[in-house]
Amino acid sequence: MPHKKFSASLLAFLLLFAVCCSAAPRIAVLDFELKDLTPAPNIPSEIARTASIKPLLEQELAKKGFNIVRIAPDAVAKAAAGPGYLFDHHDLAGQLARTVEADYIVAGRLHKPSYLFVYLMAHLVDAKQGKLIGDYISEVKGGDRKLTAKGVESLAEKIRKTLDRTAFPPK
Repeated sequence: MPHKKFSASLLAFLLLFAVCCSAAPRIAVLDFELKDLTPAPNIPSEIARTASIKPLLEQELAKKGFNIVRIAPDAVAKAAAGPGYLFDHHDLAGQLARTVEADYIVAGRLHKPSYLFVYLMAHLVDAKQGKLIGDYISEVKGGDRKLTAKGVESLAEKIRKTLDRTAFPPK
């Protein structure tokens, strides 16, 4: 019997140790960029909608148990050679994430090919490897804030599913 008690105690200790010592992944989210292909591009309402995506995504990821890491805007500007650069260059996005000790970084774009709908596009990059591990698209029909928020929720869920398959699942 003492052997069983010792084994149960050891197992309980190891489980507690694993829970306490496994930190949730640290994720940096870049500002989403607007790629507006409509005849009247970059109207103030689309600029505002695009600016709302990063904070909404950070909020959704935090709700899912991830730690959000901030990157100073000047550091992002220095790393990016222009619009879409970090979205397309995963190695450099990963390098930027490592400067703030993030495990992952999300680079995103609001792609507007029509007045009727937009695509929320996001790349999830593993910071250590500098490699794309998730490429996501969520379609949003119309310009309503609630619909945009639903699209962001969809992105966050897709990111969570990808990260559930990694070594750092959320709590």
